[in-house]
Amino acid sequence: MNWYIAKLIFQIKGNGMHKSQFDEHLRLIEATHFEEAFLKARMLGIRSEDSVFNNNHGPLKWEFVNVMELNEMKELKHGIELHSQVREMEEAANYINFVHNQAACMQLRQQPVF
Repeated sequence: MNWYIAKLIFQIKGNGMHKSQFDEHLRLIEATHFEEAFLKARMLGIRSEDSVFNNNHGPLKWEFVNVMELNEMKELKHGIELHSQVREMEEAANYINFVHNQAACMQLRQQPVF
């Protein structure tokens, strides 16, 4: 069996939302080959669709779009890169403070605030 990292994309739909929102999930998939991993990732995405009620926006739905990336993990070892993303920010200091805040919350074993 081989291991794959799949990036699943969900569109968040709901009342009162001004901008389109998409949620990216990284999921670990075990499969014998790429085609099986892709099918398993798609099935996982479909099964992961969800609806919740938000006090500010009313009902929200996570609707599966598709598998955006699927990469085989040739080996699993400490420190291996699983994902990389470049972000451009208007205010670097605000983003750096946000990252430090998230790390501090994890150190205190609190839930990070996104």
